[in-house]
Formats: sequence, structure tokens, C-alpha cells
Amino acid sequence: KLCEGILNILEKDTKTSYQVACLEALRILSRDKKVLVPVTTKRNMQILMKLAKLDTVEDPLERVSEFPVIVEALKCLCNIIFNSSVAQKLSLELNLAAMLCNLLQKCKDQQLVDDIKCFDLRLLFLLSLLHTDIRAQLRQELQGVQVLTQALESSLSVRWTEEYKAAEDRDRPPLSLQETDCAIEALKALFNVTLDSWNVHSKNESHQFRYMAAILRHCLLTTGPTEEKTEELH
Repeated sequence: KLCEGILNILEKDTKTSYQVACLEALRILSRDKKVLVPVTTKRNMQILMKLAKLDTVEDPLERVSEFPVIVEALKCLCNIIFNSSVAQKLSLELNLAAMLCNLLQKCKDQQLVDDIKCFDLRLLFLLSLLHTDIRAQLRQELQGVQVLTQALESSLSVRWTEEYKAAEDRDRPPLSLQETDCAIEALKALFNVTLDSWNVHSKNESHQFRYMAAILRHCLLTTGPTEEKTEELH
């Protein structure tokens, strides 16, 4: 009942601060599988997707004041999808993976969106881990390898000297914590999406995997903000 009450408030056009507070409470509650059973419905998933700006294809991410709401809604979706097989099935029906890829594209060349990007990538990782149909959809329909590779490239701030050779800068500073976390989430999602990619048939696929290999090499030469984070990245 508490979760339903929170979602009823979130469905209304309330203040940003109220939305964040409600989403934070829902995120904590959504760690309990028993609590999730009555609230994991199509309607409730759509409420959270709307708050995460996953229902708007064209609208850019412009209002910085809304970014905390987007982040908290993505965190809630991560918990719900991880803990609920019903939510995992609804994700395919609601085309969640496509919407996440679209949001990821909106994050390109944007300021102050690292947290949005990180939890978008985490949700793509969870979907590709827990639902084989979504993993196939990402690989075959949504250009998931390309989208995730570009997200990884952006997080690592790769500069190119040749088509498949990244610039090596031994004196570059370590990645920030946010950049490292984004790169780690992108790597995890890429692993899932490419898990069954034993046969590369097309010229485009060959290019994509060579491009990814160059970025992965660069990743191994990159350090994170701490020794533990560097180890996790590698």
C-alpha cells in the first residue's frame, strides 16, 4: 500500500523535491521482493519510465533541475527489474531497452549527465543479463554494440591517432569516479551483448569489433581514481 501511495503521488505533477523524496523512498522499498509483487504493473513501470524521461523520443535533456528525478527513477527501475521477473517481462513489452539507448544518445556531448548515463548503462546491463530476448534485441535491432562502444569511448575520453589506434598519453590524469563507473557499466553491458558473437559476418560488424578492440586496449592503459577502481575497470 505504501508503494502504491508513493506511485500515485508520482503520477501527479508534483514539485521536483517531492518527486526526488518519493523516488528515494521507493528505491529503498524496492529492494524487498515481497513489497514489489503488488506494484510491479505496466502502469507503475510507465510512471517510472516517464519520470526517467524514457517516454520522450525527441525532447532533449535541457532542464538540469530534473536530472535528480531522472537518476532516482532509473535507480528504482534497476532495483525493480533486478528483483522482479514480472518487471523483466514487462520491460520487453514496453520496449525499455530501445528507450534506454535513445536516452544514452541524448547524453552525448551533454554536461552534468554522468549519473544519468551511468544508471542508464546499469539498467541496460541488467536487462541484457536477465532477459535473453532483450540481449538479442540489443545486438540485432538496436545497434547495441555501437551504442555501448560509443558510451565507453566517451567515458574514457579516447582520442584517435589512426582509425583503430587510440592516442597513448602516459601523463594523463586518472579518470574521475563517475567516468570510471560509467566505463565499468558500459563494459559489463558490452560483455552481455557480445557474449554470443562468435561469428562476425558483415564488413560493418568487422569494423565495429576492431573499433571496440582498440578502445578496450586503451581501457587497459587507463587508471581510475583508486587502485581498487582501476582493478575493477580492468
